[in-house]
Amino acid sequence: MPFRVRTAALMAICVLAGVSFCGADRPIMVGLVLDDLTQEEREPLRAYLTKAMGRRVNIVAPDTYSETVARLADGSYDFACLGALMYVRAYARYGVIPLVQRMVDRQFHSVFITSAGTSIHSLRDLKGKQFAFGDIDSASAHLMPYLELKQAGIDPETDLDVRYSGSHPATAALVESGVVDAGVLDETVFRSLIRGGKLDSRKVRVFYTSKPYIDYVYVARKDVPEAEKENFARALLALKEGKDDPILKVLRARKFVVANDEEYADIRRIAKELKMF
Repeated sequence: MPFRVRTAALMAICVLAGVSFCGADRPIMVGLVLDDLTQEEREPLRAYLTKAMGRRVNIVAPDTYSETVARLADGSYDFACLGALMYVRAYARYGVIPLVQRMVDRQFHSVFITSAGTSIHSLRDLKGKQFAFGDIDSASAHLMPYLELKQAGIDPETDLDVRYSGSHPATAALVESGVVDAGVLDETVFRSLIRGGKLDSRKVRVFYTSKPYIDYVYVARKDVPEAEKENFARALLALKEGKDDPILKVLRARKFVVANDEEYADIRRIAKELKMF
């Protein structure tokens, strides 16, 4: 058989067989939110998913939310955790499949923090101050806090000296060091940083907590085989406090539930109203 014919035949077999043949040796790639954890600290999750999926799993945390979506789009990632804003965009553009979310994600909050000794005690006190959002594509570190500021009579475009730190841990560090007067981040990352000793609770304080909204969701790339999607979802849904605490700690979770795209209707509306969709 000529080489070109053999190559074409092999490619056809790969397409038909999927991961069961040609992709069997390729690790499953899972993208997480940048959380300041090391690969060693994420190892309980990686080992658990590897066992549950019956195939090696690699856990990665890209520097930006947009990079996570780009890697889902080009096939580099199989699964990922997306914040609500990036989820609604990725669902519309690339057809990602919502699978599960943490229970806390159904009633999520952003926390506004400042240095312990400042005179900032409300959102209105932020006028004229240096303020840090996180990733520009984040629901918890940009979209929803932006909405809260507008509702409090603060226009982030004109009333604040704004910078984008790029991540929740970076925002916390900017506030702790006094580089900015205040900032906003994911409540679960904030607690994790305090609990892990990576943020000094004596130097920072929460002065405002947002109203609840729906946030993170674990998704699959649209062409991931159905069996793999089911295995991944089942693995997270099976996690239980008291039995799987090291894994739940990595995920900043207590329990997982099935996710539903319809739950994100309000996020779509808000993103469109604020011209962030």
